[in-house]
Amino acid sequence: MTYFSKNLFFSFITVMMITYSSCKKTQDLPDPLEAGWNNKSVCEVIEDSPKLRVLKCTFPPGVGHERHYHDAHFGYTVSGSTFRIKDTTGVREVYVPSGSSFSNDRIDWHEVLNIGDSTAVFLIIEPK
Repeated sequence: MTYFSKNLFFSFITVMMITYSSCKKTQDLPDPLEAGWNNKSVCEVIEDSPKLRVLKCTFPPGVGHERHYHDAHFGYTVSGSTFRIKDTTGVREVYVPSGSSFSNDRIDWHEVLNIGDSTAVFLIIEPK
């Protein structure tokens, strides 16, 4: 190996190590099923097949969902309420009406708290 190829090789390895170590590791966070609130589960599995997983997540007033990530998913609001949402963009309060839907390719992380006066229920559909 020539001096030039050795330097190129070691430069490549160094860049790869820096890149790998600086990547956000979402596996350090729980997924929506694993995440709960005050050590209690807020989501249950409704369907789990080779093609999709469906979760039903229930949030009474004052109950939230600890910081977690989402892979691609579609959500449907069975029963709405008002939430305080904290994510990469900051903190906001959002009214989520019954019957509304949403979809995301990915959420690196977020945490939510039901600050309304009614129990909220969501269906989260995750393709596999």
